[in-house]
Amino acid sequence: MDLSAHTALMSLFADPTRLRLLALLSREELTVTELTRITGLSQSRVSTHLGKLREASAVLDRKVGVSAFYRLDEERMPPAVRRVWEVVRAQVDDALLDDDAARCAEAVEARTDGKAWPDQVAGRMEHHYSPGRTWEALARGVIGLVELGDVLDIGAGDGVLAQLLAPRARSYTCVDSSPKVLTAAQSRLAAHANLSFHAADMHALPMPASSFDQVLMFHVLTYAERPAEALSEAFRVLRPGGRLVVVTLDRHEHTDVSSAYDHVNDGFSPDVLRGLLSARGFDVPHCSVSARERRKPYFRVVTAFACRPSNVQVCAS
Repeated sequence: MDLSAHTALMSLFADPTRLRLLALLSREELTVTELTRITGLSQSRVSTHLGKLREASAVLDRKVGVSAFYRLDEERMPPAVRRVWEVVRAQVDDALLDDDAARCAEAVEARTDGKAWPDQVAGRMEHHYSPGRTWEALARGVIGLVELGDVLDIGAGDGVLAQLLAPRARSYTCVDSSPKVLTAAQSRLAAHANLSFHAADMHALPMPASSFDQVLMFHVLTYAERPAEALSEAFRVLRPGGRLVVVTLDRHEHTDVSSAYDHVNDGFSPDVLRGLLSARGFDVPHCSVSARERRKPYFRVVTAFACRPSNVQVCAS
């Protein structure tokens, strides 16, 4: 980035009004009228700053009748703009933004334009509340379409994921390094007959090679002192053609927060995680950031789907 572009980027974020608008539009899709009411600023001032943000591809507008709804354009936001915005969003803590957020909630609740709710949120439905429409409800519905074989859940914890998936599996094996946590899992999952529990180290699993059809590593790699070895073990115990799912934190600089949860590393960027998986012998059809938290420090989550090739063999342990 040359000096002129760098200066323009810094100028974009140098105005407090634009930061207020970005903070609001990261929460809700709003009209100019709503933004004017929330911020107490003039409509012309709000429109001028929205124009600058739109020129920078930071916000996107959507026409609904005679109204235009604006939202943060995270999908197409230029990388440089995204990086600066994420830094600003993570570090700015101001009472004015908190007041804006409260008035934003009131403005959304006060919408009385006569349109049916689905029409109001068409194209952005996942960003708006609807009774009973939660990610948990969605997951529990979709899981009915899943048929699993012999599953190994590495870092199973107290069995929340096992409770969801075990009814869809031929067998389900829970591994965790904490006997106390596994005891809690056994209590939670007492009604299921197809489970087994093992207190073991993810770096040296006690299972023979080629034992499982699916291996799950949900939020466990941040606890791995030797992530490459843990992934090698996952490869070893998978059958040829077996699948691995990894969910972990993206690389971050918030050790002060994550250390309270006993994390031993600061996550993995998609490129690094893909490289680790490929080096262990996995085919990796998908590895990317799949979610961003909405509260500070805005951790990002990386999801990877990997497969042990059918023609690759490993020595039995």
